[in-house]
Amino acid sequence: MKRLPALLALFLSLTLPGLPAFACGPDTDCRIGDRSYRIYLPQGQDGITPMGALIFAHGYKGSAAGTMRNGSLRGMADRLGIALVAANAAGDDWRLPGTPSGGVTSPDTELAYFDALRTDILARNAIDPEHIVMAGFSAGGMMTWTLACHRPADYAGFIPVAGTFWAPTPDSCTMPPADIIHVHGTSDQIVPLAGRAIGEARQGDVETVLAMYRKVGGHEPSKASALHDGLTCEAWTAPNETRLLKCLHPGGHSFRTDWIAAAWDLIVSG
Repeated sequence: MKRLPALLALFLSLTLPGLPAFACGPDTDCRIGDRSYRIYLPQGQDGITPMGALIFAHGYKGSAAGTMRNGSLRGMADRLGIALVAANAAGDDWRLPGTPSGGVTSPDTELAYFDALRTDILARNAIDPEHIVMAGFSAGGMMTWTLACHRPADYAGFIPVAGTFWAPTPDSCTMPPADIIHVHGTSDQIVPLAGRAIGEARQGDVETVLAMYRKVGGHEPSKASALHDGLTCEAWTAPNETRLLKCLHPGGHSFRTDWIAAAWDLIVSG
């Protein structure tokens, strides 16, 4: 008989609308329609005090499960006291215009997925909506730039690493601009700074993307922050005081959680 309260709580969590879904976390999918994501809550989180969240978009052929296996990312979430949210593509790649798979003319499907993901994490968890940052690596960097272009007001800032858009670069983005810290390796051969052709598709050129964003955002050159050892940054500031940074490292197609943590601190703490 002593087990009845626990069993009742389990029954209610599975059956009553409006209550958090059962068994949703770093090792089990959180369902939103026919899509999913995973979430890791930092150690010591009390479930009441609002915390920030980093949403991370994986690269080509990655997964939310793979993101959650990255102990460095989870350790970063613990250090920063934030939720780590692992987005999940429906297939091998994000469905964005210009992808080599072809046939995609609009980012609307993926934008709708991230809209639903953002709504869901806010409904399930004590997350501060003003401190949600979007980051991604490689193809996930392309997804991050797409969200920065179309959903700037929904996030505190964006950290795309080693990825921009598939060509052609958009002519404009939704304004006002957001904080964007783009990180890229000068020796990257998978997604070079100038992009490369893959079949009939082509990766975007970083300088073209940054020039477009500066033009539509009205950015002017500003003093670059010393973001992290090993990164050399250029910076521009828009009239609304948001920042655009290009931070380069001498390596190849890679990312370090220290870079993402440093970018998080700059975006959230200024």
